[in-house]
Amino acid sequence: MTDLPTGTGPRVLLRQIREIMALNEGSQDRLDHIVQIIARNMVAEVCSIYLASRPEELELFATVGLKEEAVHETRLQFGEGLVGLVAKSNEPLNLADAPAHPNFAYRPETGEDPFHSFLGVPIHRGKRVLGVLVVQNQTRRLYDEEEIEAVETVSMVLAEIIMAGELFDLNERGTLPFRMDLPVHLKGETYAEGVAMGKVVLHQPRVAVRQLIADDVDKELSRLDTALEALTQAVDKMIGDIDAGPTPTLDVMETYRMFAEDRGWRDRLREAVRTGLSAEAAVERVQGEMRARFAKQRDPYLRERVSDLDDLSNRLLRHLIGAPSGQKLPNAAVVVALNMGAAELFDYDRSKLKGLVLQEGSQLSHIAIVARALGIPLIGRIPDVADLAENGDMILADGETGDVYLRPTEDVVAVFKQRLKALTERKAQYLALRNVPAVTADGERVRLMINAGLPVDLPYLDDTGADGIGLFRTELQYMIHPRLPRLPVQVDFYRQVFNAAGDRPVIFRTLDLGGDKILPYMERDREENPAMGWRAVRIALDRPALMRLQVRALIQAATDRTLNIMFPMVSEPAEVLQARQLVEREIERHERLGQGRPAAVRMGSMLEVPSLAWNLEALLPHIDFLSVGTNDLLQFLFASDRSNPRLNHRYDGLTYPTMALLRDVAQKCRAHNVPLSVCGEMAGSSLEALALIGIGIDTLSMQPSHIGPIKHLVCHINAAALRDTMSRAMEQGAHDPDPGALRRHLARFAVDRGLSMQPIA
Repeated sequence: MTDLPTGTGPRVLLRQIREIMALNEGSQDRLDHIVQIIARNMVAEVCSIYLASRPEELELFATVGLKEEAVHETRLQFGEGLVGLVAKSNEPLNLADAPAHPNFAYRPETGEDPFHSFLGVPIHRGKRVLGVLVVQNQTRRLYDEEEIEAVETVSMVLAEIIMAGELFDLNERGTLPFRMDLPVHLKGETYAEGVAMGKVVLHQPRVAVRQLIADDVDKELSRLDTALEALTQAVDKMIGDIDAGPTPTLDVMETYRMFAEDRGWRDRLREAVRTGLSAEAAVERVQGEMRARFAKQRDPYLRERVSDLDDLSNRLLRHLIGAPSGQKLPNAAVVVALNMGAAELFDYDRSKLKGLVLQEGSQLSHIAIVARALGIPLIGRIPDVADLAENGDMILADGETGDVYLRPTEDVVAVFKQRLKALTERKAQYLALRNVPAVTADGERVRLMINAGLPVDLPYLDDTGADGIGLFRTELQYMIHPRLPRLPVQVDFYRQVFNAAGDRPVIFRTLDLGGDKILPYMERDREENPAMGWRAVRIALDRPALMRLQVRALIQAATDRTLNIMFPMVSEPAEVLQARQLVEREIERHERLGQGRPAAVRMGSMLEVPSLAWNLEALLPHIDFLSVGTNDLLQFLFASDRSNPRLNHRYDGLTYPTMALLRDVAQKCRAHNVPLSVCGEMAGSSLEALALIGIGIDTLSMQPSHIGPIKHLVCHINAAALRDTMSRAMEQGAHDPDPGALRRHLARFAVDRGLSMQPIA
């Protein structure tokens, strides 16, 4: 072996690896030399490199200290043995006595019997595990933080070398999980509606880092500071360019600027350079560390912010190497990504960008908010799509149903084109109904309202011909702001809503914070079960200043209008009485100041907590309206976490227990002359909407895109016949253990009457 620099420590180790990569040797010789210098540097008796030679399978590619004949013979599945455990968890494993671990799997061909201490670190790029780097010793001890940091640094360098193809030809050696070339049908969640058909453009903001090790630390620090300054200027310019854009977009970008200027992030970058990494490699390392840390957060807001941090890191890399932002798009492009920060959207040519498909994301992520504001279809939560897609693949993305087709067959393309045509025709049909009231064939009026929460939702009132806003989620305005919105900002915002609604009613739900809706500027204690924890009206009553500020803004914005205020997550009537008193004190204050006041103030409650359903006799005399939030109500009724994918389809809301409960609620509301509506997902689903109308609920609030299909359905039903069908179905359902019986009754009703039950997302 050629003489290499001697000594120990991460910086020496990195220099030695660079020297090895400069040698004119084959891939196996390079790997053999790398494990030798790692073992020598760390005074380890064993160093091994395992690589993913097949999907979910690791192969021993190089070792010093184990038997040479085990190389390319020993294989472990992801999750098998300690090495497989590291690969599956994508996290380091540090053990003082490896054989005592329950996951230990002895392989006699390796000869690892005498080795007790074990340190395994994943060789990965993001969530893609390429292999595992292992060091072992006979002595029983835990490796210290400095040793772990050294191995993690080397694993990061190895990942970059592998991905750059500098060790071997990946296609020939198959050291990455094989790509699927067959057609793939995937299912995700709709975050911004619309349909897209085009060519895949992989969102690849990552820059290939060639220089991993610093020749001159001071020079690298200077390059880093220059790039950080350039990044700050670029972000300021970007925000300046969109200053006239939609308000939610600007609010999101202000939060993005706050991350870009974070001192802690910048200090970590400088510290990484001081360990001997180049500026580019330091960015890669800190990016990986922060992604891992944020991924463990229980707070959904913080988990979503990892995409913004990834974007900042990638932009900083481009400034370091002088690479331009964005990519050249084909005429019809669908961008596919693991995740994206909102700022990255502005790097693409809007005239050619037809849609976005994300492996991760959420309804409340910044990219989703901006995509909706700009009218770009977005489907998220699609398993493995970033790994399965390749640049240039044909892709079909249905933002109405959440379906994505990669490399579709000609038959699927033909069907999709027919669906596009049918969708266009149906939209024209629904558009023709825009100004037609939702009245059943036998003359009964059904009010159809939209759910909203941001200014971008307001045009849907006119576009759909909705009767009003049945649920305005006021917390969304708070969530996209980097700090608590001041009173004048809130007043202006609510006035926009009133002006857009005109004479149509708007029901403002007071802040429904907590659970999966966390403010970035609000300190919260960790909760084991946040969905049933300190949230919504519970926060409002414990922290009345927050709710009083919001109510004050609503009162000022509602001068000479009817103000409808609704309290969320009410568990008992006493909470409504306390909340009413708080609102009434704000009205009295307004009058004392001689300011204009609303023409009327109506206060209502949401029914989401089952306990309230059995306490309606005490509640109804104190409210002006009641709205059922079926999403939370069903979650609590069936003790089924709606954020758990394993439970998504386990329980059907269209069953006897649910409908019996809602029928009882409807009867009590009629007896007390209190208007009742449903504003959960059930309201916008065809069969569920039939069931709700069939038990006497005549006001439904839903996503804007559902108004047309539900109105078309309402105009073609006979309400009296529907009620009769529901009554008989409920009588049978009380004794039928089959949870699908009620759904089948309604489906038969629809088929017998030729009702068009188009699928609704």
